[in-house]
Amino acid sequence: MNRHYGLAGRVGWRSGWSLRWAGTAALGLAGLLGSSEMGRAQEPAPDNSKTNQRDRDKAAATADKQKMSPQDRELTRKLRAAITADKSLSSYAHNIKILAQDGRVTLKGPVRSDQEKTAILSKAMGIAGEGNVTDQMDVAPPKS
Repeated sequence: MNRHYGLAGRVGWRSGWSLRWAGTAALGLAGLLGSSEMGRAQEPAPDNSKTNQRDRDKAAATADKQKMSPQDRELTRKLRAAITADKSLSSYAHNIKILAQDGRVTLKGPVRSDQEKTAILSKAMGIAGEGNVTDQMDVAPPKS
């Protein structure tokens, strides 16, 4: 029987076999994980072309046009806190874009239902005032 010196310097005949088996198992696992990634790569990419076209309009409210006045920042902070505190809303609703400019609020992005849209609008109107809210939210189709 041949003696083999393993990684720790111990004499043993199994250490070489164990390392070969572990390497083979790691390669097999990497192959399985890689094949699941390939399946995801074949799904169609999300298409937000219509949203991008809407935001190209010079008059469209976008984040880069948002003012940095203390009043607008405070308005945005209060509304974001009210939306994220409502745990009945989806992560889509929690991540809605809030743009505040001169005391007026524009809400943009997808929500999961009309109920979420209504809940967010009521929070915004309660904080910014009824005539100071512009709704540009979309109800996203349900996940299949």
